[in-house]
Parts: sequence; structure tokens; C-alpha cells
Amino acid sequence: MTSPASASDDESSSAPTARVAARLDEVLSRIDGAAARAGRDGREITLLLATKTRTPEEIAAVIDLLRARDRRIAVGENRAQEIAKHADPLLADNGVPRHFIGRLQTNKARDVVAFAELIHSVDRVEIADALERRAAMAGLARDVLIQVNTSGEESKGGFAPTTEALGPIIQRLRASETLRPVGLMTIGANTTDERAVRASLRGLRELRDDIRRQHDLPEFEQLSMGMSGDLEIAVDEGATIVRVGSAVFGPRAQ
Repeated sequence: MTSPASASDDESSSAPTARVAARLDEVLSRIDGAAARAGRDGREITLLLATKTRTPEEIAAVIDLLRARDRRIAVGENRAQEIAKHADPLLADNGVPRHFIGRLQTNKARDVVAFAELIHSVDRVEIADALERRAAMAGLARDVLIQVNTSGEESKGGFAPTTEALGPIIQRLRASETLRPVGLMTIGANTTDERAVRASLRGLRELRDDIRRQHDLPEFEQLSMGMSGDLEIAVDEGATIVRVGSAVFGPRAQ
């Protein structure tokens, strides 16, 4: 028979998982609802868990929940110094794709190449050069996304949202033996004006389509856009990857 103390312990230990599961189901419902309205299948959209400051235990628990719901999963770090935690036995060799989603410094290229199968933040030629050099040294090939500043906000990195601005980096990456361009990434406009947010995300899709056509790149299909606040708009506009952190994990510890 379970003692009152152990029953209380069980209840307290299961409560965080229950709260996370509820938050996760709410996010998945939002994705599925937006996908249905756009004539898409929500299960074809990758939910990328933004794992900044999260512990291996927290990350592993959400991965288990997503697997039980048969969803496409990836984990994404935006701080190179946090990559080491993914060597924890709870996360190592778990079969979940690893992405790097933060602004990248050239001196961290080696760590990022070793960690990430898909790198979202190629926002300047120097980064492509550093990644290519480190990938070649490691004998690895990596998929990359080109970051585009579709909102024009000075605080955001990325290439200008035109085919002319992206032409040289597309050609640079196509010539690489270790980096493969597979799509675009953006951060939506930082505003409560839904029209401006939608325009910034729609612009990425239209740019992706233009590049695929002009450069004959059928594999250039990924659109990483949309976070907790704008994921419905992003899905409606064609996102293939949405990046969600606190909406699933809960508030970060201060």
C-alpha cells in the first residue's frame, strides 16, 4: 500500500510533466489548426525545441512526449556554449536531429559543425567560409539555411530579402563540397501589427520559391520561421520548421 508521503512525492514529481504535456498539446493544436486552415498536414511540420538554458532532463521529457504523439522533432541550440549538455546520456545518440539556431561567431564554427546537422544562421559569407573550413577538417557534410532579414530591422542579422542579394551566397554554397543549402530562415517582424508580421513571413516563402526556380534547386525547400507568438501565421505562410521554447517548456529560470 502506498504511504501518504510517497503518494505526495509521486504527485509532485508528475505535476511538472503534466504541465509540460498540456503546454505541448496546446502548441500542437495551434500548429494543426493553422495547417488545416491552410490545407496542410500539421504532422509534416517540424517542431524544433529551442532548448536554451534547458536541462537534459527537461529536453528528454519533451522528446518522449513528442514521440508518443508521432510528431516531427528537432532540438535547437542558439548558444554554442550549451552544446556540451547534449552529450548527456539522456540525449546522446537519441536519433533526434540537432540544429543550431543562434547567431554564430566564426570561432565557434568547429563546435557547431560537430553538433548540428542543420545550421539555420548563415547570415554572412564569413560564416559560410568558417563552416565550410571546419566541416572539411572534420570530414562532415552539413545542411544550412540562409538567414534573411525580411523585416528590415537593424537589430536582426541576415541577408537582404532579394534574389540579387542572395545570388552570391547561393552560388558560394552550391560550390561547396561540405555545405548544402536547403532553404531559408527568418525571424518575423517584431510588432503587434499582424499584417507586418505576415508580410515578413510571406516574403520568405516567395523568396524561397524564386530561388528554387531561378537556380534550379528543387532541394531548396525548407522555411524556418515562426515562434511562439507568430507560429499560426508562419504555418499559414508555409513554414516547414517552427521554433518553440518557453511555450512548451514553461518560463525560464531567472
